[in-house]
Amino acid sequence: MGAIARLRDSGAWRDVFEGEAGRRVGALTRQTPVVRAPGMLVKAEGLQRTGSYKARGAIAKLATIPAGGEVVTASAGNHGLGVAYASAALGHRATVVVSEAAPEVKRRGIEGLGARLVVHGAGYDDAEAYARSLAEGEAALFVGYADDHVIVGNGGTIAQELLEQVEGLGEGDAVVIPVGGGGLASGIGAALAGSGVGLVGVEPETNRAMSISFDEGAARTSYPEGASTLAEGLEGAVAENTYELCRESLDEIVLVGEEEIRRAIARAYTEMGLVLEASAAVAPAA
Repeated sequence: MGAIARLRDSGAWRDVFEGEAGRRVGALTRQTPVVRAPGMLVKAEGLQRTGSYKARGAIAKLATIPAGGEVVTASAGNHGLGVAYASAALGHRATVVVSEAAPEVKRRGIEGLGARLVVHGAGYDDAEAYARSLAEGEAALFVGYADDHVIVGNGGTIAQELLEQVEGLGEGDAVVIPVGGGGLASGIGAALAGSGVGLVGVEPETNRAMSISFDEGAARTSYPEGASTLAEGLEGAVAENTYELCRESLDEIVLVGEEEIRRAIARAYTEMGLVLEASAAVAPAA
């Protein structure tokens, strides 16, 4: 069984698209608008609660455990905000580990939502390794970006909304997706499999763990050579399952430079009235 077939046959898929997890995602997140711009449509997930799509997957996962649970996660910022928000809404206690590179505004947001913030390591990979050890030591649930419920809750629900919002989306169209660890692209790819829609992943030139994984034929689950980028939310390695899912679903991966990301941020503001963080701007940059 391929990776997409496995995911679509999983309990996570049923929980999100048929069960209580999906209902909680619907109740606690917004259906964000699709904004028209020259040559493209933009799904404005920056208007989502916590400022990114990450709240979707966190809710989908935490809705499956009893209230009062202890959860730990690692994040470049947005996933941590999502887990903090979902924990506050669903009655859990959250610890979020971020690296020293995490923006101060996201650190303050995580603490403002009531989560315990821990800063550890120079980059995302260091933060994740520490978070996993912390979860094990405290007998807490580790909620990673590559968890099936998180993947389906994030990309799966976005794809579902796109199919409802964009009339005639199908053969000849393409969805362009930022790629860091690959969780968002995995969920969108699995949900749109068989639709005829093309799927293009985008990475910053300085952080391309997924495209290197494609080149090497194996998941780069450690990526110490990645350099800093404006799109700090896309830094770090990939997971085995996200690599397999992206390998099956993405038609190609495009790389963009730092100046291209800057120009895309400026154009999004002037042409669409949207303020995009750099990790999102890699898609219109491509």
